[in-house]
Parts: sequence; C-alpha cells; structure tokens
Amino acid sequence: MSDVHQAIEAVWRLESTRLIAAIARVVRDVGLAEELAQEALVTALEVWPEEGIPEKPGAWLMTAAKRRAIDSLRRGRMLERKHGEIGRELEEQQQRLGDALDHARDEVIDYDVLRLVFTACHPVLAVEGRIALTLRLVGGLTTAEIARAFLVPEKTMGQRITRAKRTLSEAHVPFETPRGDELRLRVESVLLVVYLIFNEGYTATAGEEWMRAVLADEALRLGRMLVRLLPGEPEVHALVALMELQASRNAARRGPNGEAVLLSDQDRSQWDRAQIRRGLAALERAQRLGGGARPYALQAALAACHARARAAEETDWERIVLLYDALLQVLPSPVVALNRAVAVGMARGPAAGLDALDAATALAGESAFAGYHLFPSVRGDLLMKLGRLSEARDEIRRALRMTKNVRERELLEKRLRQWETA
Repeated sequence: MSDVHQAIEAVWRLESTRLIAAIARVVRDVGLAEELAQEALVTALEVWPEEGIPEKPGAWLMTAAKRRAIDSLRRGRMLERKHGEIGRELEEQQQRLGDALDHARDEVIDYDVLRLVFTACHPVLAVEGRIALTLRLVGGLTTAEIARAFLVPEKTMGQRITRAKRTLSEAHVPFETPRGDELRLRVESVLLVVYLIFNEGYTATAGEEWMRAVLADEALRLGRMLVRLLPGEPEVHALVALMELQASRNAARRGPNGEAVLLSDQDRSQWDRAQIRRGLAALERAQRLGGGARPYALQAALAACHARARAAEETDWERIVLLYDALLQVLPSPVVALNRAVAVGMARGPAAGLDALDAATALAGESAFAGYHLFPSVRGDLLMKLGRLSEARDEIRRALRMTKNVRERELLEKRLRQWETA
C-alpha cells in the first residue's frame, strides 16, 4: 500500500463517523449517508495520489460528499426546499468540520455524531444488528474487520449490516437525539451495545484467541466518545470505568504463547496503573453524579476491588460479596449469581461457595445455566477444593464439551490433567 493510500485510510478512520453523521442529518438516511461518504472516499483515492493530500483532508471529504448529497437530493427530490438552501446547510456542516479540524480533535464532538450513535443503536434493530451497525458507522470498521472479529463470513456480516440499515429506513427511524424518558431508555440500549462489544473483545466466545483486542479497543473508544457527548449520565462514566479497569489487566491476561492466564495467576506488575487511575476516576465521577448503585457502577466497583489489590491474597472478597449482593438487587441474573458464588467461595471457603451456587441454581433453575461452560467450571473448582475429585473431573469434562474458545479449552484440559494425577 502506498503512503498516500495509508494516509487516506487513516483519515477515513478518523473522520468517517463525523462525515456520515453530518450527511445523515440532511438526507435522513444512514444507509444513503454512508454511501455518499464512501463515494467521497473513492474520489479521494482517485485524486489525492495525483494532487497530494489536502491541508484539511476532513473538510475536503466533506465537500466531496456535499456535492454528491446535493445531486442525490436533487435527483430524488428527497427534500422540498430549494437547492440553494440544501447547499447552504451542507456548507454549514462543512464549515463546522473545518473549524473542528483547526482545534483539538478530541475536544470537538458534533451533536450529529450523537444522533448517529442513537440511530445505530435503535431498539427497533436486533442486538446483533445494533452491534454490527455501530462498529460500521460509528467505529469506522470495515465489514471484513467486523466479520473477522465475530468469526462469521464477510458475506453474512454484510447482509446483517444491510438488513439493519434497511430496517431503520423502513421503520422511518428519525435521525435525532431522543429526549426525556426516551433518552434514558435509548442510553441503556447504547451502553448495552458498547458493553457487549467490549465483552466479546475481552474474552472471545469462540475461536483460537483468548481476546480480540480490536473489539475491546473500539468499545473503549466509543465509551470515551460517549463521555464527551453525555457528560451528565452517570452510567456512561461507570461503563467507561468498568472497561478501563478490566482492560488494565490485558498485558497480564495472556502468556508468552497466547495462552489464557486467570486473574489469580496474573503478574500484577504488568497491569496498566495509568489505566487503573483513569478507571477509578471515572467511577468516582459516576458516584458523584448519583449513579453509584446502578449496574455498571456496581460492576466497576467490583473491578476496582481487584485493581486496588497489589496481590491476589490482598483482595477484599467480603466487600466483593456485598457488592454482588447489591448487584443482584438491580440486575438479577444467573451469571451475577454465579460470580457471587465464586466470591463467597473465596471469602468464606469452598463449602460456602458451593452452597451459594446450589442456592442460585435452585432459584434460577438448572436450565438457566444450560450451555454456559463457566457454571460447571466453577462448580468443578469448588468440588476440587473440597476434595471431591471425581465429581470435580466430571464437571470439568462437562465444561469442555460446552466451550467454543480454544484457549479456554486448553485451560480446562490443563486443569483436568492436574486433577487426574492428584
């Protein structure tokens, strides 16, 4: 790839979200806006190698997209107004982008981007559609990159994105930032999408890699963007806190050959202390805004307990149990109950942990954990600590049949070998 093409790719990754958002506000169709922005990119690929990279590449792309938008609106009669008015509105968008480029990029966020985020995460879409469209339109990832990250064929991911855009168009979803109660509900949808993207990057559900860094990094970038767009929303700060604190461990979560390293075995000197400080500061902001008892803030507080412990044996497991008790009140789920049982086992011994796990199973029902490999894995660990090795081995074998991640399977196989010789 030539230097010019590399530069164009970098500019596109940086500016595509603002470009698509600015055009979408006028044409009121995110699919069409993306097409027009892509056409501007094609023009840049044709012109810049000959004429050189312009001084303000983002503004150049906006101008190119503006011309195509005007032509599209004129041909389709999409808006009942004079062409001159359309042109002036788009020129205003261009001017704002040009001004933004003259300032610190990270400090100037157009409200159009916020509208784009809410549109891509609209509840009318299935969750997988929201995730794919957000990564495509807001994250700037290519269809191929998203497909690789989620281990699906590029064609399948392309169909998913196309279907999501078509659904938005057919449902006449307005390109706007919701207000009042609708804003609160839609923020929850946006945060869920970012959270799911991060989780898939932090621990991949399938494939040969323990982590998918591109997804975790993208989720963090989206979260930091949302903090600037919605500074008064405590759960936005809380989610960023949670992701920062979790991601601070990344360097210690993989061994030299890519193998998974569990929390208790990690070299904590490799944890990113600067990232931990950012996470703790974000958690403090969420708490100051009155969101300390909400789901993401409680999960961030749990992560903070681990971040503050310089060694595994210094972990305040009793506090973690109390935090899980609080989390179960606002976010009752089998997974939270399972994690609480782990914490009880660490704080009060494996017998208490197994009792907590059995109680959670009785309450939620065995089917609630069906197919979830961490349930038999946790149960096996607790049984092993109680000396019930035969039962423990059976549970690990059950977990092995469920897991789809190669690195997790390696971890379980290693544990099983150790217990078979015990």
